[in-house]
Amino acid sequence: MSLFNRYALWPLLFFCHFLAASLLAWHLLAQIDFGYAWGYQALDIHEHIQEMGPLNYYKDDFEHTDYAEHQRLFSEITRGIQNRGEGLADIQYHLADGTPEILMRTPEVVHLEDVARLVHHYYWAGSIAALMFAGLLFYCYRQGLKPPPARKVLAILAILLAVGALTLWLLGPVTVFYWLHEYAFPADNPWFFYYQESLMTTLMKAPDLFGFIALLLLGALLPIWGASLALMVRVLAPRAAGSPKRR
Repeated sequence: MSLFNRYALWPLLFFCHFLAASLLAWHLLAQIDFGYAWGYQALDIHEHIQEMGPLNYYKDDFEHTDYAEHQRLFSEITRGIQNRGEGLADIQYHLADGTPEILMRTPEVVHLEDVARLVHHYYWAGSIAALMFAGLLFYCYRQGLKPPPARKVLAILAILLAVGALTLWLLGPVTVFYWLHEYAFPADNPWFFYYQESLMTTLMKAPDLFGFIALLLLGALLPIWGASLALMVRVLAPRAAGSPKRR
């Protein structure tokens, strides 16, 4: 068996598989605005907007907007992020007298454009990972290679999830959230906004909504990952059983 097959093939294949599955989970949730409607109810976002809207330093009357307006605004933000920042600066809400007003100030738009660029890179990475996964899977099929036992794969996943959960618990979700932002975004671009200075942050009840979305992503990812893993084993196992051992 070659060194590649023994030491690199399966880790690389499973990494590509996981990244591609996570992108699919992200893309599917983006179609329903990352469950904002569910988070809106679960996190009492309407009450939060009623409380913080009147305190905004720069924008008026946001507390007079309703659920339909909030859903539309978040949907437009999602669409902008998914489309490399297009239209983010033009998103409007309506004042109490019906006059349209730009939702976000320039620093908020700049931050969301940074997010959009990050998401764009994520789509590229996930798409390349999907192609690599398909190529590696075809290679395994042609070589008649038997995949690692499912129990071993699940055990490794469980260990990784446990380590991640323990790290999150020890450091605290807020600390991890801040660290990720400091690492992922340009140092000169603002990413932290108080509720009193950002309708974007108020609309999302950040960072609470992000934790809710992270749970939804995990809930979508695990079935996608598990089902595709089972399909992969189903495809490879009969081929491996009927093939001579490869060296």
